[in-house]
Amino acid sequence: MSVTTDRSAIPPFGQPFIPPDPESDPTAAPASMAIELEQVNMVYENGCRALLDVNLRVKRGEFLFVTGPSGSGKSTLLKLLYGEEKPCQGNVTVNGTSLAGLKGNQLSKLRRQIGIVFQDYKLIPRRTVSENVAFVLWAQGFTRKEIHRRLLPTLKMVGLQEKANCFPHELSGGEQQRVSIARAVVSTPPILLADEPTGNLDPDNSHQVIKILQRLNSIGITVIVTTHDEHLVRQSHHPVVQIREGRLFRVRG
Repeated sequence: MSVTTDRSAIPPFGQPFIPPDPESDPTAAPASMAIELEQVNMVYENGCRALLDVNLRVKRGEFLFVTGPSGSGKSTLLKLLYGEEKPCQGNVTVNGTSLAGLKGNQLSKLRRQIGIVFQDYKLIPRRTVSENVAFVLWAQGFTRKEIHRRLLPTLKMVGLQEKANCFPHELSGGEQQRVSIARAVVSTPPILLADEPTGNLDPDNSHQVIKILQRLNSIGITVIVTTHDEHLVRQSHHPVVQIREGRLFRVRG
């Protein structure tokens, strides 16, 4: 399956993401599944068994929490989904495309369909909020006009339109994480992966970040959040899976 890079196919904020119709587009992914892992095993060179016989299916438009203690394999799971790691056994499929054998330009194209939010923000220190958010669009070849069209609605979505010209060191931790979210979704990818997005935040900022992720999910983006914050999970109604000693268990949903 080929991955489209047609900019006109990506809606701006305020419009729901509508997956391609397989009947009208023969290259489109199956309509129901965004992510599939089949009998996935991940063992590192030092013998550490990160994931064991993991099977997971995530429907398009679903919001899924992945819980478990530190070191249980949550981050490894996300790395497999965007191709930073490759499983020792099993198959990983994202939007209908198997990641087996993908590399170079093919992998880059697939990653354009995935937004990633990190616990430690990974912002560029000497770039403003606007420049940090726009960086993804520049890298993907969006025009200056299209970047300008997308930037303000995205900053408004995370409540940072008044901070557009600030630098990361002038922001709180919660604000920096919201910049990270804006950067991850400004190109409106159909899938968003958030790796411990509230790990460095106080409860109020954590709640605000989850609300933003839920809003993104409400417009059709598939959201997967790893967390060890059981309180956040209990407050939500979303499906939950847990990783314990490398194995995946369905907790809710």
